[in-house]
Amino acid sequence: MALQINIDNGGTLTDVCIMADDVVKKTKVLTTPYDLSKCFFEGLTKASGVLYGAPDVKRLLEEVDLIRYSTTQGTNAICERKGPRLGLILDAAARDLPSRLAAHDAEVFEALVGDRIVFLDADTVNGAAAEVEVVKAINTLTAAGANRLVVSFDGSDFLALEDRFRLIALRKYPRHLLGAVPILYGSDLTNDADGERRTWTALINSFLHPSMEGFLFNAENRLRAYRTKNPLLIFRNDGDASRVAKTIAIKTYSSGPRGGMEGMKAFSRRYGFTDAVSIDVGGTTTDIGQYKNGTVAEVRRGHVEGISVSFPLCEILSAGAGGSSIFKVVEGRIVIGPESVGAVPGPACFGRGGREATITDASLLGGLLDPTSYFGGGMGLDVDRAAAAVTANIATPLGVSLDDALLRMEFAYEEKIAAELHRFTHISPQTVMLAFGGAGPLNACGVADKAGIRRVAIPQMAAVFSAYGIGACDISQRYQVTIEDPASLAETLAGLKVKAARDMFAEGCAAGTYTVEARLVADFGDGRTETFALAEPPVVPATFAAARTVELELKAIKSLRSASEKAAAFAPKAPAPAHGKRNVLIREHGRIDVPVYRLADLTEGHFAAGPAVLEEDYFTCRVPEGWQFVISDAGDILLSRED
Repeated sequence: MALQINIDNGGTLTDVCIMADDVVKKTKVLTTPYDLSKCFFEGLTKASGVLYGAPDVKRLLEEVDLIRYSTTQGTNAICERKGPRLGLILDAAARDLPSRLAAHDAEVFEALVGDRIVFLDADTVNGAAAEVEVVKAINTLTAAGANRLVVSFDGSDFLALEDRFRLIALRKYPRHLLGAVPILYGSDLTNDADGERRTWTALINSFLHPSMEGFLFNAENRLRAYRTKNPLLIFRNDGDASRVAKTIAIKTYSSGPRGGMEGMKAFSRRYGFTDAVSIDVGGTTTDIGQYKNGTVAEVRRGHVEGISVSFPLCEILSAGAGGSSIFKVVEGRIVIGPESVGAVPGPACFGRGGREATITDASLLGGLLDPTSYFGGGMGLDVDRAAAAVTANIATPLGVSLDDALLRMEFAYEEKIAAELHRFTHISPQTVMLAFGGAGPLNACGVADKAGIRRVAIPQMAAVFSAYGIGACDISQRYQVTIEDPASLAETLAGLKVKAARDMFAEGCAAGTYTVEARLVADFGDGRTETFALAEPPVVPATFAAARTVELELKAIKSLRSASEKAAAFAPKAPAPAHGKRNVLIREHGRIDVPVYRLADLTEGHFAAGPAVLEEDYFTCRVPEGWQFVISDAGDILLSRED
């Protein structure tokens, strides 16, 4: 295996997975939201120390074959509503479009656009007064505080109208002027015939673009200075990767969680699981997905916060509850998130100025976390600061003791994630819950109990599982156009193949090193779609004549995927040796001493029953009373509810 570095950037921690030969190693660094390139290079530096015994980032970047990067920054930005203020220019013939857009998610629409909307008549855009009206529309929105604009016309001639608007805007507001406001057109991203999807796709892309662009190009430029062999690859939410200049912002949304889904597919196949749900718990969100019938759910028109967009996305729910999510008391009850303290200032126990209560603070005070060994011993935790935060924000407002507040926080946290599991997935008696992410294993059994799940699997690489999961992705470019006239199919397909060849060359893939797949997708307007794989010569099936729209989809793929994982199994063989004891707060028992098991001390077949604590350098798992764990021959963990 070539030397590969996979980096998954989260809101609180950035995970690094190092793959060299048959060895997989991991490390983590704190995310630096004020400059993501800082934690990116800190991760590379720390990875070089893990690999060589001492930090040598120059050597690492000379020897590394592939660097893949995924991020939850887009997911967190949408979840926390942090981004630019957008202005929206729409076709006057579609005055009901804002209300239709808001119907997808009124809160997100208000956060992104609000009342910063201007309508322009198509005749005006094509008429003699076009320049005056376009300038007036742009000035109105910028005066209202918009710092990025989205233009999305409706009707069959939306492409021509947006091109006309573009010419005027470039002439009146050339891009070289200081302070020029960026304008994104719906047709820049897709020619999806559905105006609502097309407009939402442009809005979300425009909202995410600034933060993604600034960091990714800066990181790539710094990598070039080290003369790395290949460009940085961005892992996308469609499960493949491409270089920075060939990636759009919306395709970074949920790319980190999608890495976890790729890992879940491989893990489930390795152990023969046929029905699995996942909780990927980071600092800001818990990302939930499901594996069934040999794959994870992906829809051709994906969803962002429930909003339908024009591109395929894996079905993942991002719930606003993570290790750094803020707990507060509202009207006598505990409310969690979606606000997060992230890595800066972080939970109060980090000692970086945070004063809000988080589940990380509660877990420390409850005895689950060791303040001296947390984060591989690289970060000491402050018990007094954690106690002050929980007392001020939870115990005092509720009028309860500190220990009671901790138990209530734990219960509320587990209840919220269990409720989201039931809302988004289908749980059956055969369902296994896969728990990963830095905070995923911590309360996994409690979540499973409340969700009615009796088995929980924790990968050995749980702490960096999303980074691990992106390690087998391919390089690809995807295209999609509407076919208006069946006679134009051959010409349109030939044009897309030329574009694919140009883009794959830019990816560093010469002709003959990648494959091309093309298909037609017919939408019959009644919720029914049909697909048809194209061969030579390409033809439109006669049955597609009744379709509302027919789209040509083409994908160019450079395969990087390795052979499938070997099968593994869980079989108890010998009692696990305890590393020591820890005094832990347990419901109905109070504070008692329980055994602590270190994953590094355990081998195939080791087992033990709760109450206990199971941990490694970057994750901790509570094993409650009534649960037992066993280690597989691959080093993974299965926890089961005892009968």
